[in-house]
Amino acid sequence: MTVVYEDEWVTLHHADYRDHLGGLRADAIITDPPYGETSLDWDRWPSGWLSDAAGVSNALWCFGSFRMFHEHAHEFRTLEPLWQLSQEIVWEKHNGSGFANDRFKRVHELAVLWYRGEWSELRHETPTTADATARTVRRKTRPTHTGNIDASSYESEDGGPRLMRSVQYVRSEHGRAIHPTQKPAGIIAPLIEYSVPPGGLVVDLFAGSATTAVVARQMGRRCIAFEGREDYALKAAARLSQQMFVFEDGAA
Repeated sequence: MTVVYEDEWVTLHHADYRDHLGGLRADAIITDPPYGETSLDWDRWPSGWLSDAAGVSNALWCFGSFRMFHEHAHEFRTLEPLWQLSQEIVWEKHNGSGFANDRFKRVHELAVLWYRGEWSELRHETPTTADATARTVRRKTRPTHTGNIDASSYESEDGGPRLMRSVQYVRSEHGRAIHPTQKPAGIIAPLIEYSVPPGGLVVDLFAGSATTAVVARQMGRRCIAFEGREDYALKAAARLSQQMFVFEDGAA
C-alpha cells in the first residue's frame, strides 16, 4: 500500500482498499463506486464491497443511479444486520449526461444513505439553510371581541433557518475535473455534516478526485481515502497538496 498524500486530517492511499482495511472503523463512509453502466475499463461494479463497507461503518452514503441501486438491491439485503434504506438526496446538475435522444435528458444522480443496526446510535444532524422566504403570515386565531383588536397578520422580517432540501442544485465539475465522475464540494459537504461529527472520521473507498477528503479537511473532519488507479491517485494527491484550508481554531 502506498500513501501518496498525508497530513493531520487526510490520508490518501494508492491501493485496493480490500487488502488494507484491517480493523478500521469510521463514523461514516461516503463514496462513489463504479456504477457498472458503461463499457469503460474502470467502470466495473466491485463485487463484495458492500460487505467490506459493513466492517468499517454502519452509515453509508453511496452515490449511484436508480438503475445501479435496482440491479444490486439484493447485495444490500444479504448481510446481517441488513443495510437499510434511510433516505436519498437528489443531486441536480447544471448539465446532463448521456446522448440518447429517445429519453429525457438525465441531469441528476442519487446519493443514498444506508445504515445498519440502531438508527438512534448514528449521527443524523440535518443541515439547515438560512434562505426561508420572508413573508406575511396570517394568524389562524379568531379576532378578539373586547379591548384592543390584535392584528390578523404579521410580517416575517427574515427568512430564518429551514431544513436543507432533499433536492440539491450544484454545478458539476465539467471542464475542470481531474476525474471523469468527480463530485463537487457542494454536494459532499451536507453529507459529511449530517453523518460525521466535528473531528470524526469519514472513509472513502473509491476516492477518485478525493473530493470527500478535500471537503472533510475543510470542515474539520478526518478522512482516510483509497484510490486504486495510480494516475488518479497522483492527481488527487496533487489536488490535496494545493488546497489547504484554515479552520476557526487555527488548524491548517
